[in-house]
Amino acid sequence: MNRFLLAFTAILFLVAAPTATLNAQWALMRADADQAVRVGVKHIYNLEFDSASVEFQKVIAAYPKHPAGYFLDAMVDWWQIVTDPRNKKTDERFLMKVDKVLTVCDAMLEENPSDIVGLFFKGGIIGFRGRYRVNRDEWIKAASDGKDALDIVMKCSQIAPGNKDVLLGTGIYHYFAEAIPERYSMVKPLMSFMPPGDKRTGIQELKLAAAQARYASTEAKVTLLQLYYGFEKNYVEALAIAEQLVQEYPKNSMFKAYMARCYVYLGNYEKMEAAWRDILISCIDKKTGYDYVTAREAMFYIGTALMNRGKYDDALTYLYKCDEFCRKLDQKPSGWMIMLNNRVGNIYDLQGKRELAIGQYNKVLSWDDYFDSHKYAKQFIQKPFGK
Repeated sequence: MNRFLLAFTAILFLVAAPTATLNAQWALMRADADQAVRVGVKHIYNLEFDSASVEFQKVIAAYPKHPAGYFLDAMVDWWQIVTDPRNKKTDERFLMKVDKVLTVCDAMLEENPSDIVGLFFKGGIIGFRGRYRVNRDEWIKAASDGKDALDIVMKCSQIAPGNKDVLLGTGIYHYFAEAIPERYSMVKPLMSFMPPGDKRTGIQELKLAAAQARYASTEAKVTLLQLYYGFEKNYVEALAIAEQLVQEYPKNSMFKAYMARCYVYLGNYEKMEAAWRDILISCIDKKTGYDYVTAREAMFYIGTALMNRGKYDDALTYLYKCDEFCRKLDQKPSGWMIMLNNRVGNIYDLQGKRELAIGQYNKVLSWDDYFDSHKYAKQFIQKPFGK
């Protein structure tokens, strides 16, 4: 998949994807169903999938002609895919649930093409299907889904402009419609056919949704976390949100990983090591959302923390294990393997094992250049690390 298609599809499928955007209108639903939705959504964010499904089945039973229960039940499978993307066992069931949501929504829209509930849930489930297709490298289908979802979300914002939950969808669009073309210049010609973006407006809308939306608050926080971390490189803001999400949803592996990564970029090595050790223990215990990919990242950063503390032999133990996981997970040397081998060379230099260190750096040079890995390897060959 080339960067051009990645950028183009991202701006499309992100618009309508977040769960809570579609939870904004609950017409014809009693308080008991609303409570089941709130409880179920909390279970989803805590990766308690069976408990979440139980709550959503209550909604489906009470309102079989309303898309809410079906949509949220599909989100149970979606989060299983997100937290275990290499496992495709849930794919078929997720797609069947997507089709059910579309069937229920289309029935509502046949009676009233401007039905806000039908539009919300149809746009949302198409957005999620687009995200799924991106994960499975079905890029043309993903782009088509994204465009359809964008059209529906924009229609929803016109029908319900004062709804704070709607701000999640518009905020995502406004931010990424400017941010992605800035990062990927090839997308700019395509964006000329779409509404203009504005990063500041997008962030303001997302903050308002995070603070005041009835159902979209958590998902707005997740989106802010991702854009602060990945696009703005504002790790202070990202950390504040990550820590809040971890406190609210302590079982969510994604939130804990973001928090730990922020500690890395902010240079808080003590908290970094503690956070990644906690994550590694969860991986060893095989908790939901913790897999070999997460364990590999944890071992890399624990090894880095130990290296910074001068515990070189202990650091090598973790980095060797990280290397072992890379060989199991990747068909060719990945970024993690390249980085850790440079780091192992650094430790050998610090231990005075110059010949072994040079061997590591030459190994890095034989692989693809990853984030200036070749530049650093050549630098360390010319001058030992730490000298």
